[in-house]
Amino acid sequence: MVIMMEKEATESQIEHVIEFLDEKGLSVHRSTGVEHIVLGVIGDVSRIDIRDLKVLPGVSDAYRISVPYKLASREFKHSNTVIRIGDVEIGGNEVIVIAGPCSVEYKEQTMTIAEEVAKSGAKILRGGAFKPRTSPYAFQGLGEEGLKILREAADKYNLLVITEVMDKDQIELVSEYTDILQVGARNMQNFSFIRALGKAKKPVFLKRGISATIEEWLMSAEYVLSGGNKDVILCERGIRTFETYTRNTLDLTAIPVIHKLSHLPVFADPSHGTGLRNKVIPMARAAVAAGADGIMIEVHHDPVHALSDGAQSLYPNQFEELMDQIRVIAKAIGRKIADRKN
Repeated sequence: MVIMMEKEATESQIEHVIEFLDEKGLSVHRSTGVEHIVLGVIGDVSRIDIRDLKVLPGVSDAYRISVPYKLASREFKHSNTVIRIGDVEIGGNEVIVIAGPCSVEYKEQTMTIAEEVAKSGAKILRGGAFKPRTSPYAFQGLGEEGLKILREAADKYNLLVITEVMDKDQIELVSEYTDILQVGARNMQNFSFIRALGKAKKPVFLKRGISATIEEWLMSAEYVLSGGNKDVILCERGIRTFETYTRNTLDLTAIPVIHKLSHLPVFADPSHGTGLRNKVIPMARAAVAAGADGIMIEVHHDPVHALSDGAQSLYPNQFEELMDQIRVIAKAIGRKIADRKN
């Protein structure tokens, strides 16, 4: 259920409505927009006569939300969610680029790549310190040492950090070093873990599960939002289909669909979506044209010797070329991408 407060509603009127709902055993999430304050009501609202809400002082309107993802829906919040971290705005007019290696391998490697992506206009440095791999014998990451390297490289080149957290026990540790907590596709429906991220103090970057529907993806976001963390970023990274030529099938239709259904920002990850270096650039261009709020790209200065996902990592000069191309596309649709640094 959504309750729209009048533009001139006083704080005491808002608190009165919240107290009324609290007495009914319902949870209330408050969203402050440009024109109105919106109260999202979670719980068994069938016991409430909606007319009782509409006549409360300060209430403009009240209605039931038809979709199961209440807090993630456009019905709850009409305006786009914009997440501000330092001087970076995610979900605003600028298309934000995340770039870096799949894995933090050693200090010089991460520093080299961070310098290159920052120079080309990326705003956020990616890199895995804990790597969930299909094979138990594959490189699993450097752990906390990798987090330290990632943070140092990002700080040197004025970048934010995003890295994956794999379970509840890692949230506190990873939060010490990162600006954004990434949830991998394998964990999208690990609901006890997702629920714990609702209490985290950092934005959550939620990748779509490999076989998840859009509704299931939004319901995972709902777990985070219902826990009190309003800063959720969605990421389309390809789904599993019958096609085997590419690593996954990058579902770019999810971008405009999400924008219609939800107020949350949505990114695309063409690196994991294709798994092939020569397919990353065209799909990244397409993602920006489709309206993505950002893209995540894997970059490596020596991908032949990368410890993970070298085949889908761009060389720095390819990444620079991509950035030049998507600036043109972004401008054509009324958006922008950060300029290259000298």
